[in-house]
Amino acid sequence: MPLTKVETPAETDGVALTHGLKQRHLSMIALGGVIGAGLFVGSGAGIAAAGPSIVIAYALSGLLVMLVMRMLGEMSAAYPSSGSFSSHAERAIGPWAGFTAGWAFWVLLCTAVGLEGIGAAQIVHGWLPGTPEWAWVALFMVVFCGTNLAAVKNFGEFEFWFAALKVGAITLFLVLGALALAGVLPGTDSPGGSNLSELMPNGGEGLVIGLLASVFAYGGLETVTIAAAESQDPVRGVARAVRTAMWRIAVFYVGSMAVIVALVPWDSPEVVENGPYVAALDRLGIPGAGQLMNVVVLVALLSAMNANIYGASRIGYSLVERGQGPTWLGRVSGGVPRVAVLASSVFGFLCVLLSYWRPDDVFAWLLNMIGAVILVVWIFIAVSQLRLRRRLERETPERLAVRMWAFPWLTWVALAGMATVFVLMAREPDTRVQLYSTGAMTLALAAVGYAWQRARERR
Repeated sequence: MPLTKVETPAETDGVALTHGLKQRHLSMIALGGVIGAGLFVGSGAGIAAAGPSIVIAYALSGLLVMLVMRMLGEMSAAYPSSGSFSSHAERAIGPWAGFTAGWAFWVLLCTAVGLEGIGAAQIVHGWLPGTPEWAWVALFMVVFCGTNLAAVKNFGEFEFWFAALKVGAITLFLVLGALALAGVLPGTDSPGGSNLSELMPNGGEGLVIGLLASVFAYGGLETVTIAAAESQDPVRGVARAVRTAMWRIAVFYVGSMAVIVALVPWDSPEVVENGPYVAALDRLGIPGAGQLMNVVVLVALLSAMNANIYGASRIGYSLVERGQGPTWLGRVSGGVPRVAVLASSVFGFLCVLLSYWRPDDVFAWLLNMIGAVILVVWIFIAVSQLRLRRRLERETPERLAVRMWAFPWLTWVALAGMATVFVLMAREPDTRVQLYSTGAMTLALAAVGYAWQRARERR
């Protein structure tokens, strides 16, 4: 086993952190974390490219995510840690792997905070066109940076109510859609299967584009395993979240895509212009549907900002605790790594300036920068699980509160699926630049992490 400082299960990575998250917080974070901004914002382009086969795309990528979450759940239940997969990669592969996975994910979350702030500001700017977008980004950053600087239970309360609203909204959408398709919604005629006559209107190429869009819509599910380390019962919290992941993905993602493509023609312009959920509600004649969904999307974006600042600060804190970052970043006061929270918010505040200087292209530039980081993280999760499972079975089998299905075969299937997504990204001009930028960043981090590991071993 590589020479490395990793947390013992009893320490759960940083004894200075409090355990202020209750089970209801963790349950709702797990439930609401599935309903991310990517589902509301990015699914329209996927539907326009794939047509009704977007349901297949979300089902396939959902299966991959279920396998990843099961692997991560197995390790997080055995070794609860706010470093989550970064700690597992260090334990299983070596310090350089924990360094690479942790800091890559930190960059991803910090950049995502800025992206979500800009997206939320655009919605509010649409309601109040006389106000500058950069001012709204600044306001959102101040609010959620302040929330995360306070006790962790404040983060939990914000996410509890954000998640409750998202879950309520999408559940209502699914119920109304099902009633309309059954022909029992007053004032609405059921379209039957008329919108599903052509499954793959743009052929396999359209399905590939839809598949790539759906993979990245699932990002953010990992936060629950980070938050679990600060809950009152980390092992039970992780186990419950992972075991319910399957039906949550099936209902919220695959179910809503099926309702949308059944209600609205896939090539309808409003699917992209107004968003698929607004287009579907308009078909049902729901008054104020556009503004209603804008409120839900705004909540999803603000929820993601809050969760990503939290996740980035805990990943950063965990890396410092394991000697893989500047010591000043790991200072804790009041049970909160406040310096890590501020550092994780810096890029979001920088986006205030970017949205002022380059309002037209900053969103695309940021998106290309983070590229396919989540896939890199998933690969580290799968390789770590392959190595740790054998060790757990041999040394401490009682810690296997959650077990990966059909080990090791499904772990290898997941790795093959990730490799396939990389190949598909290399084929598409729009995603190729993201792949290259992610590859360059990952190689640079791995080189720095390996040099640090060798220097530490010599000392």
